[in-house]
Amino acid sequence: MLRLSHRIAVPLAVAVLVILPGLILPSGYYFRVGALVFISALAVIGLNLLMGYAGQVSLGHAGFFGIGAYSVAIGPAHFAIHSLLAALIGIVAAGLLAFLVGRPILRLKGHYLAVATLGLGILIAMVITNEAHLTGGPDGMPVQRLVLFGTRLRSPETWYWITGTILVLGTWIGCNIVNSPTGRALRALHDSEVATQVLGVDAARYKLMVFVISAIYAAIAGACLALLNGHITPDAAGFLHSIELVTMVVLGGMGSIFGSIVGAAILTIVPQVLSVFHEVEHLILGLIMIVIMIYLPAGIVPAVAEMQRQRRR
Repeated sequence: MLRLSHRIAVPLAVAVLVILPGLILPSGYYFRVGALVFISALAVIGLNLLMGYAGQVSLGHAGFFGIGAYSVAIGPAHFAIHSLLAALIGIVAAGLLAFLVGRPILRLKGHYLAVATLGLGILIAMVITNEAHLTGGPDGMPVQRLVLFGTRLRSPETWYWITGTILVLGTWIGCNIVNSPTGRALRALHDSEVATQVLGVDAARYKLMVFVISAIYAAIAGACLALLNGHITPDAAGFLHSIELVTMVVLGGMGSIFGSIVGAAILTIVPQVLSVFHEVEHLILGLIMIVIMIYLPAGIVPAVAEMQRQRRR
């Protein structure tokens, strides 16, 4: 069932990407919401590789998201760098930071690791907020629109297709990682680090590898969000955004690539739908999340897969 869900993740993502515009996306607003879902899903896939497969908790992942977002803002504005080159620099910077910081941090376990990653995320957010001469401070800064072949890319429809394509590619890469020897090592690491080391697997190496990969996913998503919005604020790297990403992982299902997309879709679309309730929208959203966690504790996608398995039996 695990391999089957991974096998259908990419075709299903492509089908949704192609079918949605003709069915339920009548205006630019809906295309924008779709693009936001794709961006969040990309970051959540990387975080799910870290948490759901390797079993390493991260409460500061929005920091890497912020690095990618601010790279495409700072590069063109202060250094006259093309947005794509700036995005590449931000992605490399996020991966390098994850590599350097991951070595000491990933030696920790449990709530110690959670607190350490939380501190890293808060530190990145503080730097972004305080370096106002570069980042614009708490008010954020504008982001130059991406220009390709003389065309300025700014419409929600355009970014729907761009972010959707990037998500499909990210989903395909994630599925290949999970179904490779690396993925098997990560799942073994999740079950028991001691047993994994006894079998000769370099646990530290694999933990660091997946930490860097998840940071790269987050940085790419951050760059996409900044270019879509045309403006970025420190909230993108804030603690609440990190918690939101973790919630998406848990809602969709830890250890499920397709669950990452489902979790991102729910936590992005449902608040938009509940906005008509004004003062009680957060209350309703919280109740929905509580009900899901009570009746589907493994997450939506794993729970549905288990129901199908029981029905076949």
